[in-house]
Amino acid sequence: MIMNIFINADGYKEIALKTEYELIGYSDELDIDVVDDIDKADIIFSIGGDGTFLKTARLSDLPIIGINTGTLGYLTEINPCDLKSALKDILDGNYYIEERMMLEGEVIKSDGEIIKIPESLNEIAISKNISGVVRFDAIVNEKLINSYTADGILVCTPTGSTAYNLSCGGPIVDPTAEIITLTPIAPHTIINRSIILSDDSTVEIKITELRENTSSYVLYDGIAIEVFSGDAIKIKKSDKVTKIIKLEDRSFIDTIRENIS
Repeated sequence: MIMNIFINADGYKEIALKTEYELIGYSDELDIDVVDDIDKADIIFSIGGDGTFLKTARLSDLPIIGINTGTLGYLTEINPCDLKSALKDILDGNYYIEERMMLEGEVIKSDGEIIKIPESLNEIAISKNISGVVRFDAIVNEKLINSYTADGILVCTPTGSTAYNLSCGGPIVDPTAEIITLTPIAPHTIINRSIILSDDSTVEIKITELRENTSSYVLYDGIAIEVFSGDAIKIKKSDKVTKIIKLEDRSFIDTIRENIS
């Protein structure tokens, strides 16, 4: 039986384009067909780094396998040199699917306008502009946790714990867990710890003050929405999950040891 695959490759990297060309070439000898219509695909190949994988996760509900042509590759499963053997494993059914929770939200502007924040696999962040800090209230399930003066705050999934959250001193979380992590970014306070929440929590960040005539940004997996003083951001667990194809019985601990030690 022919397996239809859709390819999303990093068009800015020569190695990613070369790997895409190689993958297409295998359709002549293996039972795969590369399709241009994602709705006709059975699985998606993401070729690039973790950034490409994050973009791919928003394209469809289909299972995704990542080919790492980036650097660390927390999300990408295989190296280009293992491409053919990986294809054979998938065709033979020698893989399993790991589901990862996602976040979604909305920006509520001070004039009442609502801007949807699409599903995000890593995090939804509120970040300062290039000058000044941002003052905001962090509210969970309609209860104020703390008022911050900081460079921003991260609301992240377990998958996102090894991304921006890690560099901000947040905890490393098993990516299959079902929790939400709040991590302030360079807070101007003695208490700068992350807060771990249950996955049914609703997080609201109310921007209370910015430097005059400046703005802040909501970033979801690297994409920006400009926000201003008086705006609010509501974030919750999404009903959508990212399905990641895993070929090796490699644990979360193995990945941490290889990439961090």
